[in-house]
Amino acid sequence: MSNNNQWVPVCDASDLTSNIGICAKVDNKQVAIFKLEAAGEIKLYGIDNHDPFSGSNVLSRGLVGDLKGQDVVASPIYKQHYNLETGQCLEDDDVKLTVYSVRDNAGKIEIAA
Repeated sequence: MSNNNQWVPVCDASDLTSNIGICAKVDNKQVAIFKLEAAGEIKLYGIDNHDPFSGSNVLSRGLVGDLKGQDVVASPIYKQHYNLETGQCLEDDDVKLTVYSVRDNAGKIEIAA
């Protein structure tokens, strides 16, 4: 993503639950936001909420975890896994989701749009 992004507030940090996704609408796109917490480290991720295999906006409802050392979300429909950092589908090299920078800015979760 470009460094000319505008940060858009989407929710309070307290609205996020570790290892459970939420969906936010940013610039008319649905973005799935995840907060992963392990060993005292918190990571925030944002990817397209649109699952290209099912055609549904459901990725925020997927299960998150670690697969082969990668933070991933599994689609709740056909179970493809997407790397949360890169958007790459682990089962299909030709499929890659858009990723969004996410940050906690003084208790507000913001997405670079």
